[in-house]
Amino acid sequence: MATPPPFRPGSDDDLALALRLADAADAETMRRFGAVDLDISRKADRSHVTEADLAAERAIRAVITAERPDDGIFGEEFGESAPGARRWILDPIDGTANYLRGVPAWGTMIALEVDGVIRLGVVSMPAFERRWWAAEGQGAWTNSAAGDRRIQVSDVDRLEDASLSFQSIAQWRDAGHLDALLTLQDRVWRDRAYGDVWSYMLLAEGRVDIVGEFDVKEYDIAAAAAIVREAGGSFTSFEGRNELTSLSALASNGVLHDDLVNLLQGADR
Repeated sequence: MATPPPFRPGSDDDLALALRLADAADAETMRRFGAVDLDISRKADRSHVTEADLAAERAIRAVITAERPDDGIFGEEFGESAPGARRWILDPIDGTANYLRGVPAWGTMIALEVDGVIRLGVVSMPAFERRWWAAEGQGAWTNSAAGDRRIQVSDVDRLEDASLSFQSIAQWRDAGHLDALLTLQDRVWRDRAYGDVWSYMLLAEGRVDIVGEFDVKEYDIAAAAAIVREAGGSFTSFEGRNELTSLSALASNGVLHDDLVNLLQGADR
């Protein structure tokens, strides 16, 4: 694979813009979080969508259109527009099922792809008052009461000492990989289904060592992939390929990744 060209921000800093996009989304999502009259409907795939999902993506798109009119946008709710060398990848609310029930574990995901490579990512979880961000070559960061701090994945080097997070047993079963999940659960130190984008942020902070899920689109994982990789971790498909379009995601602290892929592939044989 050819080495991608170095990341060069736009005329204004792209990461600064991405953080302002998260601000715009937070204003919409928090305005309706916990509302008893929240408008909820189902999409063609039977997944839920709320008025807040739609409002947040509209707010992000409006800022991009005003400030980066030549950039493409690919969002969960309104699809693809103006494809080109630069493309913003958006999930206005990752964890909509949590959002509509008033569970605070949900977040907005914003990524920028340039020349086919994810160059930066921002994840905002305003109900937790937390945010994470990363840009290529600049490390991964989060906010805290003491100020912004750089984060990194764990140095756990044995599966037997690792903490695993997955989306759900049903998700692995429906993807045909339940045996692999059970094999991995038996091998690791502990497992919890934290779910959605939060799992990846726990991984980037070194609090979880492995995350795996299926039936994911680019907008479900692009921002998380940028942050995990800049925190020193690995983010691939279930088969270990360096891609975000295979409908699967397998992330780790990097040290464990080869053993992890080999174990999972062997369990499925």
